[in-house]
Amino acid sequence: MDQDNRAFNQCVRCGTCRTFCPVFLENGWESANTRGRMIIIKELCSGRLEADRGVKDSLNTCTTCGLCTENCPAGISPPEIIERARGMLVALGLTTSELEDLDRKIVQSGNTFGEKSDRLSWLTDRSLIREKADYVYFVGCIYSYRYQETAKRTFSILSRFGATLLPGEQCCGSPLLRTGFDARRVLEENTRQIREIGASTVITGCAGCYTTLKNSYGNQFQVLSVPEFLSEHLSQIDLKPLDITVTYHDPCHLGRHNRVYEQPRQVIRAICRLVEMKTSRGAARCCGGGGGVRAGYKDLSLQMARRRLEDVPDGVDYIVTSCPLCIRNLRDGGGGERVIDLVDLVGMAMG
Repeated sequence: MDQDNRAFNQCVRCGTCRTFCPVFLENGWESANTRGRMIIIKELCSGRLEADRGVKDSLNTCTTCGLCTENCPAGISPPEIIERARGMLVALGLTTSELEDLDRKIVQSGNTFGEKSDRLSWLTDRSLIREKADYVYFVGCIYSYRYQETAKRTFSILSRFGATLLPGEQCCGSPLLRTGFDARRVLEENTRQIREIGASTVITGCAGCYTTLKNSYGNQFQVLSVPEFLSEHLSQIDLKPLDITVTYHDPCHLGRHNRVYEQPRQVIRAICRLVEMKTSRGAARCCGGGGGVRAGYKDLSLQMARRRLEDVPDGVDYIVTSCPLCIRNLRDGGGGERVIDLVDLVGMAMG
């Protein structure tokens, strides 16, 4: 934890992060904001503090949204430190039952839901799976099992450009990495399949999959989000303008973590009117679903979703985003069916 010790010394305890931390805005406890977590981790590392339930709740309620990093005057990235601290807790056997259950589901079934059914049950024509291809569409757990129509629609578009699928896709590993568990097995299995196909580019519509494939797979292939791919190929997709108005929610791991801001907006503007939310791009409020928080603290997660929905402009027809976890949390938080995927908007424009 030497690099973390340097970060602790850089942190001047100024409290700027208190203004932005979405968890702190909900419960107001010092231990639930970035500054409090940094102090707790420092005390844990020094041996002056034991990891009781309060400590575990403090560290495991961070959504890793990156708003603190975006606004830190010292240039520190607390989510990275928090993820490593969570790994330390897991190694000591000091995690929560909810996160242990999430780990067990992924290890046993290869997906976050513990589903035993075929991950590709949404695909009606198996002949579309090519043995060799330059592009691979990495579907992700939520699209594979919960938003299958969006997965089908996405692959329908990408397959026109020669994309294939991993026949035995596993969870990308993001939930494990965010919560401090060992993700090597799923990372290695997905990598093996991508190599066998010979793909140079992996495309994904999930922000969590995107940041993981891009930053945790060793730079073995190019990684594109679906919004990036669509914006590059707009001239090759027949889109009919729609007389509707939408707003766009920036997923934390697509936006702040990887700076993908303009591409989804280019796609939206090619279809309809876009009105920005009260906070957007680097300042966008978190939906509350990431970092394992929805899995371990669902009520808190939905509180953050409800607060995010307060940023929605009046009179919009749809709330568009590019992350299935954001869709799930914002829908459950009160957004309902008005919350849609960017690909679903594209599907409307394609007729």
